[in-house]
Amino acid sequence: MNVFVSRLIPEAGISKMEEAGIKVTVWKEDRPLTSEELIHHVQQHDALLCMNREKIDKPFLNACPHLKVIALYSVGYDSMDVTEATRLGIPMSNTPDVLSDATADIAFTLLLAVSRKAFFHHRRILNDEWDFFRPTANLGIELKNKTLGIFGLGRIGLEMAKRCRGAYNMKVIYHNRNRNQEAEKEIDARYVSFDELLEQSDVLSLHTALTPETKDRFTMNEFRKMRSKAIFINTARGAIHREEDLLKAIQDGIIWGAGLDVTNPEPMSPDSPLLRLPSVCVTPHIGSATEEARTGMALVAAENIIAGLRGERLPNVIDPSVYDK
Repeated sequence: MNVFVSRLIPEAGISKMEEAGIKVTVWKEDRPLTSEELIHHVQQHDALLCMNREKIDKPFLNACPHLKVIALYSVGYDSMDVTEATRLGIPMSNTPDVLSDATADIAFTLLLAVSRKAFFHHRRILNDEWDFFRPTANLGIELKNKTLGIFGLGRIGLEMAKRCRGAYNMKVIYHNRNRNQEAEKEIDARYVSFDELLEQSDVLSLHTALTPETKDRFTMNEFRKMRSKAIFINTARGAIHREEDLLKAIQDGIIWGAGLDVTNPEPMSPDSPLLRLPSVCVTPHIGSATEEARTGMALVAAENIIAGLRGERLPNVIDPSVYDK
């Protein structure tokens, strides 16, 4: 059995698959595969370990129906045609849990950086503008006892909420499709309607999956319902917010600022006006970028590949109904 790996991943994952007797082929060029190249290579392998950035769509899947398993090196799977994979009997998996802390850390980092305009002040140093002291210029805002709103209170959202409660005694409100009663007990989180979430949050942090229902969920209509001193944090998926609306909302003082680890489009253009706003901080989708998280992701993906090639149920199967066929 053999597997094609579409990017260079931590050695721990490669070694785990090789120790299980699997031949591993890794794409090592520092560029993404074209769709044609991906199909060509995968047609010669029994399994695929890939990134969410690869387009695993209907044409790809129908060109590679022989696959025994597709393991994603990510939690999100919005670029994957899971329905078509299930129709073809190809189980797909992701890597939940192992990057919850790392991603929550980035959300918390962005919150702190935005609240004190940290990136803006760093640019002042680079521009040789660390000069005359102005007591009322470019002030930040404090977070103690403020209200944190979570849109999507799952594993990552819960870790973000714990950080905010522990550090700043922030009250936690949230909106989900379903109530998270475990989180309500653990951190005294309060379930609210979507409109209440917008109206009551001093900080609104997104931790939901990208779905047809959440795409473009945050537009000018939603920003207008938020507090004028509100901070918007998105470490989930860029397409959940409409970026031109976010820019205008901050420029017009409708909300105070934003911290983004994901953008729309992605990658963000270096010419984006958002990058020049004092109360905006942007990082290049590095939510899982720690040695621990990326190694954990590699091991989980490897475990899914091994199970799939052995004909066993994937530990992290995305659509369990694939086994009903």
